[in-house]
Amino acid sequence: MTAPHTGLRLLYIAPTDDAELAHNRLRRRALERLGASLLHVDPTHAGWLERLVRRDLADRLEAAIAQHQPDVVMVADEDTLPADVADQLRAARPAKWVQLLGESVDSVERTAHAAMSYDFIFVGSTAAVQGLDRHGVKHAHYLAVGCDPSVHKPLRARGPFRANVVFAGQATPRRERYLTELVEFGLALWGPGWRKTGLRDYCRGELPSTEDFVRAYAGATVAVNVHRDDPDSPNGDGAGVNRRAFEIAAIGAPQVIDARTDLPQHFEDGTEVLVYETPEQLKGQVKRAIQEDKYRDRLATAARQRAISHHTYMHRLRQLLEVVTGV
Repeated sequence: MTAPHTGLRLLYIAPTDDAELAHNRLRRRALERLGASLLHVDPTHAGWLERLVRRDLADRLEAAIAQHQPDVVMVADEDTLPADVADQLRAARPAKWVQLLGESVDSVERTAHAAMSYDFIFVGSTAAVQGLDRHGVKHAHYLAVGCDPSVHKPLRARGPFRANVVFAGQATPRRERYLTELVEFGLALWGPGWRKTGLRDYCRGELPSTEDFVRAYAGATVAVNVHRDDPDSPNGDGAGVNRRAFEIAAIGAPQVIDARTDLPQHFEDGTEVLVYETPEQLKGQVKRAIQEDKYRDRLATAARQRAISHHTYMHRLRQLLEVVTGV
């Protein structure tokens, strides 16, 4: 069967690595599987020729546009491309310009200003879409983040990757406050910053790679998800669901997750995930999941089925291209 967007020429501008920015690499793979003829420019990694001639990003992208003649230019994440550079490059060739963001924005005002350099902007938070609309951005669309089941999948975990209760992610004051409630259950923490907190004794490593992230959650009896900010904090966004939610589901670990406005669109509380709002509720939900083996297994199975059936990057990028191309 022919891929739905075979022949679409797409210039993909995105920083990538095998850790915090691995999602951009997985997005690229999904776009290629959907049939796009894709040229990827990573702003953070110049080739030897670019370094030799000291070509800056604008020059690199101008050359890429001339070479690839894209129908669509897609820029991933915030701050990847300065707005003035985007405006300059849009004049080089007629193409649809798309900005693809994550589950939240740092500043609605700043994002709204940058959005004027694009024909479409996609963000994984209904609150962000509404905020951008209030700032005059009428071309913003809701598109949740997702997972890649070929990467985020059940694995056999041994040694340090086996634990009762696992959280993997950067330390923040909010996360420390919530996770302190779980030390009695055999807590294991992975990620940067934990060795500088009161939970330092529970940190097992920094998670330098995506494979380690998957193994950490695959080895959990119960996986815990705590979003970075409080929903009611000045810069908080209580709507968007983070990538971790979809990745844990695809890995096949039973998940206890903090409430988000957009969460019911994607997972059902009580049958696919367990939701909490307070540290006390988090403790109660984790205790329940640990004690009820069969219920815990049903949660994990149902969430994994939902993730691979509805929440992969293939699903997300197909939806995006349908909006952008009308096909």
